[in-house]
Amino acid sequence: MSERKSSAQKPRNAGPPPWHIPVVVEEVAETGQHFDLVADETVRAAVAKVAGLRELPRLAARFDLTRRGAGGLHVAGQVSATVGQNCVVTLDPLTSEIEEAIDLDFVVQQPQIPEQAEAEARPRDVKWNAPEPLIGGVVDLGALATEFLILGLDPYPRQPGAVFEAPQRSAADAGPFAVLGKLSKGRSG
Repeated sequence: MSERKSSAQKPRNAGPPPWHIPVVVEEVAETGQHFDLVADETVRAAVAKVAGLRELPRLAARFDLTRRGAGGLHVAGQVSATVGQNCVVTLDPLTSEIEEAIDLDFVVQQPQIPEQAEAEARPRDVKWNAPEPLIGGVVDLGALATEFLILGLDPYPRQPGAVFEAPQRSAADAGPFAVLGKLSKGRSG
């Protein structure tokens, strides 16, 4: 299981996440809080649509939240799911299991002065171990679970033993410009 970077802030024009479980940081006990989440059929159908899955018969997540510093939060846990995709070679239905670890720190985002905001808008190096910005004092566990599920999907799922074989060109097929070649020979004679 690999640790992956979250994009905790979604674009402003994006719709609401299909699985929405907001947790207010100030309401998390100083000793921490544990969440066991299981998505219902409606949520699974919405997440499957967003993730481009044929089906999503099981989606669950567990999280341990721990307060960090002044308003910060550490989120650790795991997303597990049974996903239905199609084999990229045979197009047959394929079912696989996903297990993705989550380990993120969220910190309060400091107000930016205009020069900083302009600098932030420019491309920059990604800081892989940098904490995620905590926006509005809320972390959406459903959105995190959905995001890490999508990160864990195989983009090219294959049935065991499925091998792609490129179509063989026949000797008569001289390529896409063969017809043009025949036309030019007919005019030169």
